[in-house]
Amino acid sequence: MIKYLKTVGSKLVILDKAEAGCWISVTSPDQSEIDYLVNERGLDSGFVLSSLDEEESSHIEIEDDQTLIIVDTPAADTSKADNTLFYTMPIGIILTDDNVITISSKENSVLTEIESGTIKNMQTNMKTRFVLQCLLKITAKFLFSLKQIEKLSYGLEQQLKGALKNQELIQLLGLEKALVYFSTSLKANDVTLEKINRGRVIKLYEEDQDLLDDVLIEVKQAIEMTSIYTGILHGMMEAFASVISNNLNMVMWRLTVITIILAIPTMVFSFYGMNTDLPLPFTWFATLTAIVSTVVVSIVLLKKKK
Repeated sequence: MIKYLKTVGSKLVILDKAEAGCWISVTSPDQSEIDYLVNERGLDSGFVLSSLDEEESSHIEIEDDQTLIIVDTPAADTSKADNTLFYTMPIGIILTDDNVITISSKENSVLTEIESGTIKNMQTNMKTRFVLQCLLKITAKFLFSLKQIEKLSYGLEQQLKGALKNQELIQLLGLEKALVYFSTSLKANDVTLEKINRGRVIKLYEEDQDLLDDVLIEVKQAIEMTSIYTGILHGMMEAFASVISNNLNMVMWRLTVITIILAIPTMVFSFYGMNTDLPLPFTWFATLTAIVSTVVVSIVLLKKKK
């Protein structure tokens, strides 16, 4: 799907066709749309394919009069109501003489929010500022996703006390894996931003330097938050495993106590089923003996527990 958007006045409007100074947003393109970008728009085929590669890491390439900036963005799979999966996916930003083109292999919440006009004072004809605003939005999305992970981990922490199943442990493992993805992507994005900061990749204007500094600060903050949350989750998973093991031990202890208590009456009354010439006491004596023995053993076991 290809959209053409341009800032008119203070609003972002959708155009019927591309024109100079507009933003071309490409999402999940089919082969005909890829051919259009390469043949009609003159984009480098390698740039387009790199942008659609889900395994592509963040980097910058320059070819003739085109510049490719690939950055990782956070995404969430909410198809399972009880288990949200977080991951990262690349977005390609291609700068040409006339336009800025963003290419994503699948629907991306960051691009959707930008298209809806959530970024104030966005000018599609100011390519450098537009790219920096997109990068700032991507970094803010990382911070938002990290807060979501923190809330999910806190909810799982409340379930630790009585946990006996593996479901919570698997969810924590998924969150820890997401933080590893986030950490790797944020560090790669940071390297890319540092290259942009040197001014050799895209032309930096004086009024855009403050915006770039904000993006760099936000990225470093996200990296620090990811490191902190990773440590917390790692410790929580170790505690979680210990809690599950301890809860299992308590269940086994209760079952053992029940088994011992039930075995006492069985042992007493089993004497009356033996073939013996010895006279045995009346049945009421056996019943009394079984009851007293059971009570005594129960009291002893309860004191042992304490």
